[in-house]
Amino acid sequence: MADRDLGVSVPRAFLTAEWRFLVMLSWAVDPAVLRPLVPRGTELAAWGGATYASAVGFLFLRTRVLGIPIPLHRDFEELNLRFYVRRKGPEGWRRGVVFVKEVVPRFAIATVARVVYNESYVALPMRHSIDRDGPALRPGGSVRYDWRHRGRWHSLGARTAGEPSAPAPGSEAEFITEHYWGYAAQRDGGTVEYRVEHPAWRVWTAEAPAFDCDVAEMYGAPFTDALAAPPSSAFVAEGSPIVVRRGVRI
Repeated sequence: MADRDLGVSVPRAFLTAEWRFLVMLSWAVDPAVLRPLVPRGTELAAWGGATYASAVGFLFLRTRVLGIPIPLHRDFEELNLRFYVRRKGPEGWRRGVVFVKEVVPRFAIATVARVVYNESYVALPMRHSIDRDGPALRPGGSVRYDWRHRGRWHSLGARTAGEPSAPAPGSEAEFITEHYWGYAAQRDGGTVEYRVEHPAWRVWTAEAPAFDCDVAEMYGAPFTDALAAPPSSAFVAEGSPIVVRRGVRI
C-alpha cells in the first residue's frame, strides 16, 4: 500500500545516489550499550533475541543533493557503524537504523549531514580496493575500505563466496539489509525520521571478514568488547540506486 493511500505525504528527495559493494559485518551487542543512543520515539529492534550493530563500508556513486550534482562530491567511500530500531507508523512497524558514527572523505558532505540531520559524520582520508571485472565484482573477489584516523590506516573488508542471492525471509541477512528508515536524535532531545528507498539487495556470503580498527578511539569504550570478537555474520551486498527523503520531526 502506498503512503498516499494511507494519507501520509511523501517528503521531497534530499539525496539520490547509488550505494554499491557494501561490506556488512555485524555483531551482537549488549542492549545496555545501545539503549543510551536510541532516539526518542523509537525502540531497539532485535533478531533472534539479540540486538546488533553493523560496520558497513561502501561506495557512494553518482550523488546528487536536491537533484544537483556537486563537482568533486559525486563518487566517494563511506564507512558507518549502525544499530537497529523500530517505530510504529500508520502502515505498521518501520524498521530503521541509527548511526553511531559515519565517515566520508569529503568535508562538505559531512558538514551537510550534520547540519540537516544532526548525524554524527566526520571527514577522514579514505580509500578502497575492489576486485572487479568492469562494473561487476569478480567471482571470489575481495572488497576493502580503509580510513585514516589518529595517524594510522584502519580497514574493513571481506572476500565473497559463491553467487549473490536474495537473503532468505526471516534470516539475519534480511534483517540487516532491509531497513528503510533512518532516525537521528536531535540536540533538543527530539528525533528526525527520514526514509531511504531502494530495492531489496542480493548478497554474497563473505569469507575472511576483517575489521582492523581502534574501536575505543572511533566509537567509544562500550563497543570494544563486542567488536573485538569475530562478527556473527559477514556478507557483501550488491547495492543499488537509492533515494534519501527529507527528514521530518516525530
